[in-house]
Amino acid sequence: MLQVSVEDTEIRPGEAHRWYLVPVSGDGPPVVRRMAGYNQAKHFTVAQHARDVNEPVRSYVAATFEITGPVDLDALEDALLHLVRRHEVLRAFYEPLGEDLSCEILAPGEVALKHVESGRLEASTRVGAHLHQAFREVETLSWPLIAMGAVVRDDSATVWFSCDHLVTDGLSTAIAVNDIAGAYRALTAGEALTHVEAGSYLEFSRSQRRRNQDLHADDPRLDYWRDFTRRSGGLFPRFPLDLGTEPGRLYAPVTTTERLLDAQGVEAFEAACRARGGRLSMGLLAALATAVREEGGPAVYRGLVPVNERGRGVYEQSMGWFINTLPIEFAVGRAGEFADTLAAAQTAYAHMQAHAGTHFVQAWRLLAPAEYARLHYWPHAVNFFSYIDFRRMPGAAHHAGQRARMHVWVSGCNGILHWFHRTQDGLHINSIHVDTPQAHATQEALLRALVRTVTTALR
Repeated sequence: MLQVSVEDTEIRPGEAHRWYLVPVSGDGPPVVRRMAGYNQAKHFTVAQHARDVNEPVRSYVAATFEITGPVDLDALEDALLHLVRRHEVLRAFYEPLGEDLSCEILAPGEVALKHVESGRLEASTRVGAHLHQAFREVETLSWPLIAMGAVVRDDSATVWFSCDHLVTDGLSTAIAVNDIAGAYRALTAGEALTHVEAGSYLEFSRSQRRRNQDLHADDPRLDYWRDFTRRSGGLFPRFPLDLGTEPGRLYAPVTTTERLLDAQGVEAFEAACRARGGRLSMGLLAALATAVREEGGPAVYRGLVPVNERGRGVYEQSMGWFINTLPIEFAVGRAGEFADTLAAAQTAYAHMQAHAGTHFVQAWRLLAPAEYARLHYWPHAVNFFSYIDFRRMPGAAHHAGQRARMHVWVSGCNGILHWFHRTQDGLHINSIHVDTPQAHATQEALLRALVRTVTTALR
């Protein structure tokens, strides 16, 4: 799976089809009410504020993938419905409860799909524009929180879906592609489709709330966060390079995807990291930190890292926002001192993981309550690093053949975000940054420094 802007993705023309999720009355058990997750509650509050001040900030996490051969539209519809019935987070109606968020979950049998044909898209550029528009129809404050469809041709189809961040994270995208594609393969092979619900994200959120409910501002469990905040000047460590931005302003985003290493190159870099006692992910973080320093950044890296909380149990193949965001800091040497920087990153990451039980939203609320109430998006450009190995996700063996792609978009931003991801083709970096001349120059220089750092480490 490649993370790339849909507007930079070449998709063949075809007939546009949509499936709209609709509620239906059923004879199942009563609707279940639960509390939403911490990430969801803050995200919903941000959307409410944006609506109230008429400054909406829109976003989506979407995917496209290919199926080959003449398309069975009935089977595809059943496969899409299978996804929604499998993951209750997609069937929930969310509503505010004071400063928190609750939801009512429809039973699997209480949702259906309405099929609409939208006409033929005659050019690839028209397909990209159509999908980008359809993706943006999902909205935090409205139900449903997923849109689905396909561009159908005589010999193939591009299947797509788009979700609001409220109900998904990056790993959920690969899980959803696998669920839809697997169900479609089974149905077109004449196999019976057995409905089995995935582990409940909302049940996971309930457990997470129990672990965090007795936290207080002086709690020793917040010492890690407190110490980091004192040294960094806040919970949101600044991106240290100039992006040419003004405080308090959002800018139009620019999205790019670059391949840093081919498959052979990333294997060699992984071996180099292992020879130094580190993992590939920490090698990439160390390389990025080194590149930032080479471009004028500090000798100490301070940033935020998203951490997947699914584990290897019941939630491993569940959709939801299973992400905690944790701060990390470590000493950064020059390019020739990569081994030392890698060791420092590895040690810092282990220290960070020891404090993963405390959720970022709770730490923010308790340690900076005024800022928590006032801020409705990150206050400035933040140091942010993410790594996903898509080869290890459910259905990864099929993603290459299906040309699966993830598309992340925001309507406005005030900084720069880097997502590193590994596919069968190599190592890629997807970036979203503000559209300013200085940000373009900084990003280009940073990528060049990153390549130099990796090349030096390989030598």
